[in-house]
Amino acid sequence: MPFVNVKLVDGVFTEDEKHRMAAALTDVMVKFEGSEAFREVVWVLIEELHTDGWHIGGLPFRGPASLMDGLARSKSLYESIDGHPVTRPELAQKAPVQEK
Repeated sequence: MPFVNVKLVDGVFTEDEKHRMAAALTDVMVKFEGSEAFREVVWVLIEELHTDGWHIGGLPFRGPASLMDGLARSKSLYESIDGHPVTRPELAQKAPVQEK
């Protein structure tokens, strides 16, 4: 019995969107299981968590503003890296942990 657990920020999706999401995830599981017979045993649990419990990049989640801030930090960090490291040690050398 496939079980899919989705955790979302509370209030972001409508009830209809969550139902459509569950149906689409069920379709994906049926496709990968390889038989329509699995449809009736695919369980999808969508849990909504209060925004106080969400953090991105170690900072409290503030909706789209958090996503935009995170993208800006990622872009800045990306642009600060010299070259194109392909291994974890190379990346650690080119973009070391910064002291706060």
